[in-house]
Amino acid sequence: MLKELNPIIHSQLRLAIMTLLVSVEEADFSYLKEQTNATSGNISVQLDKLSNAGYIQITKEFVGKKTRTTCRLTEEGKLAMEEYIKVLKSYLSL
Repeated sequence: MLKELNPIIHSQLRLAIMTLLVSVEEADFSYLKEQTNATSGNISVQLDKLSNAGYIQITKEFVGKKTRTTCRLTEEGKLAMEEYIKVLKSYLSL
């Protein structure tokens, strides 16, 4: 029987965000928005879902008068991504 893909990660935009974060130590909001071609509102919602699941850590700080939002994978997020890839590979090896 096939194992279910993690529904938190399986969303197209959340998967794109998680994939980007796997390859970098951290990424700011603008970078994620640019790389995914998503709207600010949609990115915000998806980041909140990933944060609430414990998969990413979001840090907000002021740079001058502007807010800078950065994201990084948590250990739980790294493990969830590894498991997601493992399950996806099991689908491909049928």
